[in-house]
Amino acid sequence: MTTPRAPTQETSFNLVYSSETVLHVEIGQSSAWVESYPDNNDQNWVMELDLLEERRERAIIRMEAYRSRVMRAYNKRFRIRDFQIGDLMMKKVNPPGDVSKFEARWEGPFKIIRKVSSGAFYLEDARGHSLKRTWNIFH
Repeated sequence: MTTPRAPTQETSFNLVYSSETVLHVEIGQSSAWVESYPDNNDQNWVMELDLLEERRERAIIRMEAYRSRVMRAYNKRFRIRDFQIGDLMMKKVNPPGDVSKFEARWEGPFKIIRKVSSGAFYLEDARGHSLKRTWNIFH
C-alpha cells in the first residue's frame, strides 16, 4: 500500500480553495490518496480556515523576498550618474541614415552650464557656444 501524498507548498489553488488538488483519475479509481482522505471534512475546513491567514502571510513574505531578489539583481546593473555644473561630457551623435563603423559615435567634450531637471542639462562646446536645446543624460 502506498502512503498518501505529502502536502505541497502553498500553490494558488491551495490558497484559494484551502485544499490539496485531486486529479480526475484519482477520483474515479481507488487510490491510497482517495482512500486516506478523511471523512470529517467539516472539522478539517474549520482548521484550515484558522490557518488560512498564516498561510497567506507566508505567501506574502515569499513574494516580497522574491521581489527584493529581483530588485537587487536589476539594481546591480543600474548606476546613478550625477553630473554637476562645470563637468565635461560627451554627446551622442545621431547622424541621419546608416552609420558606418568608422564614423564617430560621440562628439565633444561639452561643458555643463546649467542643470534643468534630473538628467537634463544645457551644454556649451569648447568655443563657448551654448547648444540651443537641453540634452538628456541618456544621450
